[in-house]
Amino acid sequence: MKGPTDVGTGQPDEEVQLSTLVELLNERFGTEFTPADQLFFEQVRETAIANEHLQQAVMANSIENFEPVFNRQLENLFLERMEGNEEIFVRLMNDEAFRNVAAAHLMRAVYKQVREAQSESSSTRSLAVPPGRINSGAKSI
Repeated sequence: MKGPTDVGTGQPDEEVQLSTLVELLNERFGTEFTPADQLFFEQVRETAIANEHLQQAVMANSIENFEPVFNRQLENLFLERMEGNEEIFVRLMNDEAFRNVAAAHLMRAVYKQVREAQSESSSTRSLAVPPGRINSGAKSI
């Protein structure tokens, strides 16, 4: 027997890719989550995948029978991620050496990603011919 879906979704069999979850929540609930907020859901997913109890439940059940098991664990998964994030935050604020290593890594990653995005954007723009610059070989009269 298949149980009810989340309240307010109205679409029991809709498959949601994690990459579009934030967009779906924004659209349905008027939130303004960003791709950065999506990372929270990715953390919850990774925590759930690593959970031995949930792994066993997946292997022993159909998705319909797994759903209530997962739903019972979901609040704990949220709390576990929140506590994990708090632990990281406290360590970043209280341990300068830890913060310096994290800052250096993040700085390099941000720099590289922005440069790559700008490079891709520039190469795409350079391929486009500016208006009024099309030369078909014919002389204009």
